[in-house]
Amino acid sequence: MALWARWHGYDRRLRSGEYALTTGLTPRTLMDLLMSGRVVQYPVTLVEGWTVRQALESLWQRDNITATLVDQSDEAIHAALDTSLPALEGSLFPDTYFYTKGTTDLAILRRASQRLEQVLAEEWQHRAVGLPYESPWQALTMASIIERESGYQAEKQDIAGVFVRRLQAGMRLQSDPTVIYGMGSRYDGVIYRSDLNTTTAYNTYRIHGLPPTPIALAGRDSIHASLQPREGTALYFVSRGDGSHQFSDTLEEHNAAVQRYLRDGGDDNNN
Repeated sequence: MALWARWHGYDRRLRSGEYALTTGLTPRTLMDLLMSGRVVQYPVTLVEGWTVRQALESLWQRDNITATLVDQSDEAIHAALDTSLPALEGSLFPDTYFYTKGTTDLAILRRASQRLEQVLAEEWQHRAVGLPYESPWQALTMASIIERESGYQAEKQDIAGVFVRRLQAGMRLQSDPTVIYGMGSRYDGVIYRSDLNTTTAYNTYRIHGLPPTPIALAGRDSIHASLQPREGTALYFVSRGDGSHQFSDTLEEHNAAVQRYLRDGGDDNNN
């Protein structure tokens, strides 16, 4: 086969890589394939709501991805990304990416980071007026909170509206997902009153404004919602237990909704 390829001059045109071979290939069709560069492409999905560390763990589970970042700190990984975003967390766009065997984890992360910068810039250009953000980074941080609060696309802009109005009114966000993120490995599935009373940079029950970084990977729907919040008067919401939320204008209405949905079996994710 090698002699045949050299005789016909194909050997100088072969392109290295992993190819999917099928039965019945003739020498000519095999050479055409090896010269085409149509190497095997593998998909990997970075999921909305994941942290960057969860995304990395997913990449490291694949034996056809070359792991180069396993022992690196967040600061070192952030520097290697060569991104204009100020921190590592939340700096990847959740999507499905295709790669070839031997691709490094860093190469995939760089693509995801570049994609995020592109999407964020596009959405920032069409932002509503009067938003309480000083930069696209703050809008991304809000988007990550929205992402963790609800996977129900139809109400993301409603949740954004609540949070934006709270910021504009000088109220604390009081978002449970930010508390959980700030707890780190201490979180065991339950938020206790002591956790709400413990000040961290991410405990929005204790701090005013937004936390310093995103808390998760935010998809386009959440980024869009953070920059196009729905107008309204609601300042509170509570989970109904089915993935949707009940919105309330006053604390009295909200407390009544909390009691109703807790009694009916809903969770205690309320704002």
